[in-house]
Amino acid sequence: MASGSKCAAVLIATALVALAPASASASAEKAGSYGDWPVYGRTSDNQRFSPLDQIDRRSVGRLTPAWIHQTGISGTFQTSPLVVDGVMYATTPMNHVIALDAATGVEMWRYRHVMATDRLCCGPANKGAALGHGRVYIATADGRLVALDQTTGAVDWDVPIVEADARPTESIADLPAADPNSAAVVQGSSGLGANMAPLVFEDLVIVGVTGAGYGLHVGDRAGGAISTVIGFEGRFGRRGYLAAFNAATGTEVWRWYTTKSDGWEGDWRETTLDGAPLHRDIEAEKRRSDAYRDAWMVGGGSLWSTPALDRKTGLLFIGTGNPAPQMDDVSRPGDNLYTVSVAALDARTGVLRWHYQQVPHDLWGYDAASPPVLIDVEVSGQVVEAVAQASKTGWVYVNDRADGTLLFKSDAFVPQSRIFARPTPEGVTIAPGATGGASWSPASYDPASGLFYVAGIHMPSRYTVRKRDADGDRPALSYTTLEMVDGPRWGTLTAINTRSGGRIAWQERTDTILVGGVMATAGGLVFMGEGDGWFSAFDSGTGKRLWRFQCGAGVNAPPVSFAVDGRQYVAVAAGGHAMFGFPRGDAIIAFALPEQLE
Repeated sequence: MASGSKCAAVLIATALVALAPASASASAEKAGSYGDWPVYGRTSDNQRFSPLDQIDRRSVGRLTPAWIHQTGISGTFQTSPLVVDGVMYATTPMNHVIALDAATGVEMWRYRHVMATDRLCCGPANKGAALGHGRVYIATADGRLVALDQTTGAVDWDVPIVEADARPTESIADLPAADPNSAAVVQGSSGLGANMAPLVFEDLVIVGVTGAGYGLHVGDRAGGAISTVIGFEGRFGRRGYLAAFNAATGTEVWRWYTTKSDGWEGDWRETTLDGAPLHRDIEAEKRRSDAYRDAWMVGGGSLWSTPALDRKTGLLFIGTGNPAPQMDDVSRPGDNLYTVSVAALDARTGVLRWHYQQVPHDLWGYDAASPPVLIDVEVSGQVVEAVAQASKTGWVYVNDRADGTLLFKSDAFVPQSRIFARPTPEGVTIAPGATGGASWSPASYDPASGLFYVAGIHMPSRYTVRKRDADGDRPALSYTTLEMVDGPRWGTLTAINTRSGGRIAWQERTDTILVGGVMATAGGLVFMGEGDGWFSAFDSGTGKRLWRFQCGAGVNAPPVSFAVDGRQYVAVAAGGHAMFGFPRGDAIIAFALPEQLE
C-alpha cells in the first residue's frame, strides 16, 4: 500500500511528460482510452458504467487497497475523480484540486483555492472537475469558475459565475420565540454558489448554480446534522441558471434561467403530468397571482448535478431544483416553471427544446437532483432514445429524448406515504421526506442488462405549517417546517429493469440512508458506499453483497473505475457528510486485486 503523502521529483517529471498527449486534446472524453474515466459520468451519457471486467464476481472477494491518499482536508467529500493517461484529478471540500499518479496515489500537483467569502449557502462540498483544452475546470462554492493548467495546476483564468447579492436571506430571527427551532443553529440558507462538476462541450464549459431555493437549514449545533428545513412566505430565494463559458477565456457565452419569466404560472395543474393529485387550492392561488406576479425573479431552481449530453444531437439534459421560497407557497402561485423538471437544451445556444415538470408547484423539496442518464428503451417494439432520472419522489422517470414525452415511471424504489400531502398545523409525516427518495447521488445503468441502479433514502419528515402573529412593526408571517423525525430510517439499493417498464428486479436494504452514488461494471458488479464507512460490491444481477471494506469515514461520494498498465482499480472518496452526521475524513482510496492474483 503506497502512502501518497510524499512525492519524489523524478516521479513528478515522469508524470508531467505522461500528461502531454491528453493536454493537447479539446475533448477529454474523446481522447480517453478504454480504461480511463475522463468525464463525470465516465461518458457524457452519465451512465457511470465501466467496461472493465478484471475485477468480477469471482475475484472481487480478493479486492484490497492499492493505495490511500490523505488529502489533509476533512469534510463533506463528494468528488467523482477523473482519470486520463494514468493521472487522477480530484476535488476536495473547499474547492482544492489535486492531481495524483493513478497507480500509486502519489501527489503530482495541488491547486489551493482561496475562498472569496466564508458565507456559503450550501456547504463546502464539490462534486468534481472537468477536463478539456489542456485544462482542468472547477466550479466553486463561492461562485467562481477556475481553469487550471492540466500539467502543472497553475491558474489559467478565474472568473465569477455569480454576482454579489445583498438581498435578504431567511433568518432564524423571523421565527416566534415559542417555536422550538428559534434556538437552533443555522447551517445554510438561500444564496448562489456552485458545486457540480462542469461539462466541456466543443469550446464551451457548462455549469449551473446552487442555493437558489435552499430555504433555511438548521441543526442542534454548529457543524451537526440538519434537523429541520424551514421555508418562509416572502421574497426569499434566488433565480437559478445554467451558463456556458468560453473554454479558452472564461467569457460567458449563454445563460438559461430555470424560472420562466413569461408564464411561470404554467397551466395551474391540479395533478402531476402522470395524474397524481397535488391537493392545490387553485382559486386561492389565482387570487394571489397579481400580488406576486414577479415571483419568478427569486423563484429558485438550483442545478445540483452535471447534465447528460447527447453528442450526436448536441442536446443537454439537466434536472432542476425546487422553487423558492422552499416549501411555503403563499408567495409563488402557479406551477413555477421550470422548477423540479428535466429539461433539454441546445448545448451550443442554451435554447430550451422541451421540459417535463415532475412536480408542478412543489411544496416538498422534490428537486430533480440526481443526474439525468441517457439510455435506450423499447416501446411498442421500437427502440427509443430516452433520458432517465431517479427522482426525490421515489420513482425513476423515463422520457423520450426527442420531445420529453413520459414513456414510463418505475415502481417506487423507496416507501411512499402521504406523498404530495400539504402541511397541517398539527403536522403530517410524509415519505419521502426532506432528503427525498434519491438525493443528488448519481445512478448507474448497465446497457447490456438494461438494469438501472439507484441509491435510495427512507427518512420520513414531519411537515407542519405555522404562523407568526403580528407583533409591533413585525407583520404576520406564514412559514413551514420539515423536521427529521425519530424512528426507523434506512437506505435502498435498487435495480430497476428498464426493459419491463420500470419493474424492480431486486432491492437490498442498508442500515444507513444512501447518499453518494453507485457504479456498475462489466464484471457483473455494482459498487456503492454508505455513511457508516462501508464500501461494498454487489452482484449486479442478484443484489447479493460479495465484498465490503471499512473505510473509517462515511463513503458519501460516487465510485469510479479505471485501468493503468493493464490493472483495474476502483476508487472512491471517504470523507463523510456533515448534513447527515456521517463521520468525516479526508481520504481517496483506490482498490485493486493483488498483483500476483490478476
